[in-house]
Amino acid sequence: MIAPIATAHADEAQPFRLCADPTNLPFSSDSPSQPGFYVEIGQALAQALGRPIAYDWYKSYFGKRTVRVTLLGRQCDAMIGLPRSEDFMGPAVIFSAPFAKEGYALVVARESAKGKAIGGIAGLRGKRVAVQFATTPQNLLASRDDVEMVTVLSPEEGMQALDQGKADIAFIWGPVAGWLNKTSYNDRYQIELTAGEGLSWDAAIGFAKTSTELRDRVDAVLPQLQRTIGELAVKYGLPGGEPVRFGAGQAEPAGTTTGMAGGARTSVQVTEIAKVAATEVKGDAAAPAAEAVGAGKEIFNGTCAHCHGPDAIQSERKIDLRLLRHRYGDDMRETYWTTVHEGRPSKGMPAWKEVFTDDQFDNIYSFLLTVQSESDD
Repeated sequence: MIAPIATAHADEAQPFRLCADPTNLPFSSDSPSQPGFYVEIGQALAQALGRPIAYDWYKSYFGKRTVRVTLLGRQCDAMIGLPRSEDFMGPAVIFSAPFAKEGYALVVARESAKGKAIGGIAGLRGKRVAVQFATTPQNLLASRDDVEMVTVLSPEEGMQALDQGKADIAFIWGPVAGWLNKTSYNDRYQIELTAGEGLSWDAAIGFAKTSTELRDRVDAVLPQLQRTIGELAVKYGLPGGEPVRFGAGQAEPAGTTTGMAGGARTSVQVTEIAKVAATEVKGDAAAPAAEAVGAGKEIFNGTCAHCHGPDAIQSERKIDLRLLRHRYGDDMRETYWTTVHEGRPSKGMPAWKEVFTDDQFDNIYSFLLTVQSESDD
């Protein structure tokens, strides 16, 4: 009888290993004095489970690659803040019950708003609206003539545009806007969450598919932590309240909370890919194989879609990768190769040569060949 008890105690002593980004406030940080919303939730969970906590620090801007390396690579037990969606990495990842709603938000100076809600699209008419490049808000407003978009590269720049009088409203990632409002702007902005396709989703805790027992134990203690989670949301400035509802956006955010949200997918059957792949492509001697196209598409949607749109569908012309052949002709491959290897830091494009292999770059290129358009009209 003693042996099972001892085994159970040894089991309980195992740390609750949390995957987290070391520099991603308000969500996570490796600083003990300011650990972040997700890390403090993880600490509360570990305490409720009766286990010590340990961290696996890994940058989240690698998108789904981060999940594969850390969570699915067994370097940790749980990752907090993933979008609770069956479209997110299929059956490989399972989820807890949602613990928060996160998404884009409308930000306006309190003195301008005078306590009134912006009220969706109607409240944006005739306004200069700061939107982050290649996000759902930009796609949502791209076709409207009654809104002047001010394109920025980050939520930080969106808040600066407001502060400097370059924009009347910012339509940016809500948690970061709330954190900056609290820490840098003395709470002088009114922030309203938004809802609609691609604008918000339920945040949950992700586990590897074999960790159903741990997931169930976490689900059992989550209700006890709702008050704590609410207090932590206030502590880190996350906006709350009833969201403003918008019509359908064009894509889910792909890198927002932890840089790993899934993104809407345009369904393309393998037979259709093969059909496109069999078509002669200008500037390339051989048509790409369907297997390479499929592999490249998966990498693209897991990492590149955050800026360039799911399946490379993007309304902003300067980052629309369907126009590469039209713009560069026979130099398309060389331009692509240089850009993905070395990046374009001044335009917000990181270098990926340390992340992907040349074979993976070839697969992504094969996928991009299948989506090229003849003109940018």
